[in-house]
Amino acid sequence: MSTVAITGAGSGLGRTLALKYADNGYKAYLLGRNDTKLHLVQKEIQQNGGQAEVILCDVQEPASVSIAFQQIGELDILINNAGVGIFGPLEDYSVSDIDKTLHTNVKGTILCVQSALPLIRENNGRILTIISTAGLRGKVHESVYCASKFAVKGFTESMQKEWENESIAITPVYMGGMNTPFWDGSSHVGDPSVLKGPEMVAEQIFNEDDGRKEIVIDR
Repeated sequence: MSTVAITGAGSGLGRTLALKYADNGYKAYLLGRNDTKLHLVQKEIQQNGGQAEVILCDVQEPASVSIAFQQIGELDILINNAGVGIFGPLEDYSVSDIDKTLHTNVKGTILCVQSALPLIRENNGRILTIISTAGLRGKVHESVYCASKFAVKGFTESMQKEWENESIAITPVYMGGMNTPFWDGSSHVGDPSVLKGPEMVAEQIFNEDDGRKEIVIDR
């Protein structure tokens, strides 16, 4: 059975991707910090006849990431989906806000790729990095978030060059805002319900997950 590991799998796009891949015969490894949410996703997958395992993992912590991937025997696909967004004028950002954004979005992605790489190489697998359009252009009140996503874009493109003679692939995924819990506690988007749902995005990602140079949902 093919396998996929998804970070931030307890809600939003991560949850939807887990359900999509599991519905199509993949065993899903659900990585995240919230045990309750992850087990609810696991239950959904199992009720649909699929297979899933919950692995607690804080992508900001090297030891947590290392231990998480030691629990995975074989891996065909890693989806780096975990991310946070803190929005507002530059002068309103605290050092804690900056650290949380960069440590989750940038450091977390790099740590997960490092830990997953031996498993991905062994199976000639693929890695996806969920970047968003914030990695393509600057946006008002999204300075630190955009900085983190530009960094992930640069990291992903560098890995494409580093691995260009290998039989593994890494693909950036670009999409706009979605109606997910990502916006909970934020007033940056007035009415998230007007945004597209994660189901369409997950469908396109699954259909185009073939090792191509990039997957573009929105520009």
